[in-house]
Amino acid sequence: MTSSSSLPQDAQNAPSATENATESLTEGLRADALMEEDVAWSHEIDGARDGDQLDRSERAALRRVAGLSTELEDVTEVEYRQLRLERVVLVGVWTSGTVQDAETSLAELAALAETAGALVLDAVFQRRDKPDPATYIGSGKALELRDMVLETGADTVVCDGELSPGQLIHLEDVVKVKVVDRTALILDIFAQHAKSREGKAQVSLAQMQYMLPRLRGWGQSLSRQMGGGGSSGGGMATRGPGETKIETDRRRIREKMAKMRREIAEMKTGRDLKRQERRRNKVPSVAIAGYTNAGKSSLLNRLTGAGVLVENALFATLDPTVRRAETPGGRVYTLADTVGFVRHLPHHLVEAFRSTMEEVGESDLILHVVDGSHPVPEEQLAAVREVIREVGATDVPEVVVVNKADAADPLVLQRLLRNEKHAIAVSARTGAGIDELLALIDAELPRPSAEIEALVPYTQGGLVSRVHAEGEVISEEHTSEGTLLKARVHEELASELAAFVPAVH
Repeated sequence: MTSSSSLPQDAQNAPSATENATESLTEGLRADALMEEDVAWSHEIDGARDGDQLDRSERAALRRVAGLSTELEDVTEVEYRQLRLERVVLVGVWTSGTVQDAETSLAELAALAETAGALVLDAVFQRRDKPDPATYIGSGKALELRDMVLETGADTVVCDGELSPGQLIHLEDVVKVKVVDRTALILDIFAQHAKSREGKAQVSLAQMQYMLPRLRGWGQSLSRQMGGGGSSGGGMATRGPGETKIETDRRRIREKMAKMRREIAEMKTGRDLKRQERRRNKVPSVAIAGYTNAGKSSLLNRLTGAGVLVENALFATLDPTVRRAETPGGRVYTLADTVGFVRHLPHHLVEAFRSTMEEVGESDLILHVVDGSHPVPEEQLAAVREVIREVGATDVPEVVVVNKADAADPLVLQRLLRNEKHAIAVSARTGAGIDELLALIDAELPRPSAEIEALVPYTQGGLVSRVHAEGEVISEEHTSEGTLLKARVHEELASELAAFVPAVH
């Protein structure tokens, strides 16, 4: 039987009891008609599984996810948004985990769709062992989805997964509207938010990698690659007009991709030089990593006053921002804000943004920001750590920063702080816990290895400045002969200060 599951919904938008009753009755009749033959069988089984076989009632149901519609009530707002928004229906396949997991995944897809500028009309998911290889949800359910598209007036279907080229084509043929998968949606958001030349190039490369196998038109109307014909032909399977439109498109895309890769490599060189300069000056670096919309940019602004764009939207930050900061003890370090991660982040994007994500791998400390107000923050932590593994940053020390502590469930907060070894709760919005975080950064950053005492003449003021910038000053005294410094510094600076170490009598 079709079972409906619900997500929280504003009270004023909730349908009346009569509407609910009518809808439930209609759904019940439709499900009964579909599944008359299975009733006795399902009563016998009375469970979700029989061995590895899913309950027939589970497979036969497209479950509606309540509360994900973003339709507007105000007429003027509706008129404004209809000019620019695509109207979408979301569809997912629930293969493992609980109903709550499936609903959370679709809720995230709804947030992605809204960030891309879409109007979510409805959301459904189906219980299956694995997605259907032809149409993702099976031919029967695809027909039901077509009816839903007609009923809601949607012009796009968004699937919660990466579809193969064949699945996209077959599903579009059935539902008769544009079909977009999760990967294409994320790529679209990245394309909207990329501002720098490098960001735009990386997104373009990822989009071309995604589009290459999905160019439509492969079939009877296309020729083989070779040309020629008649008696002068080159043998079997070589006759035809030569390169066709789709083959030309593929070749051009490959040429563009090669050009993009060269450009990105050149831009990477510039960033490497800046990073080497910081390394030469022995400035420690901290990278802020985390799930999209966890509050990374807000935290950067709170720690440095950087004034970076903060927006309640997924992937608002794409271009890495590096800012100078100081510990409470006066040590200088850099803070880098990085692109947000998301579950099932498309592999093309991880590859394209590898140079951007290197800020994480090259840092001395990772501040792993997680949204404390999220229902299942552990899933966000796992998704980010998977990408951190992919960019080879597993050896970098990590501090878990549970942000939005002011809006978090106290039990969830307690669980996170108990389970994570290096964790601290903060609120970038209110400033709570920021002082403790700064002290923790100071304690975790690598310290200069050499401790030295030197009497630096006033003529060597530049050396004193370098000790302040690159080392850790323990004590400083101004005498008639110069500045008496006791400090921890790196080996290179220690060798320069060795000439001013006072003689021991």
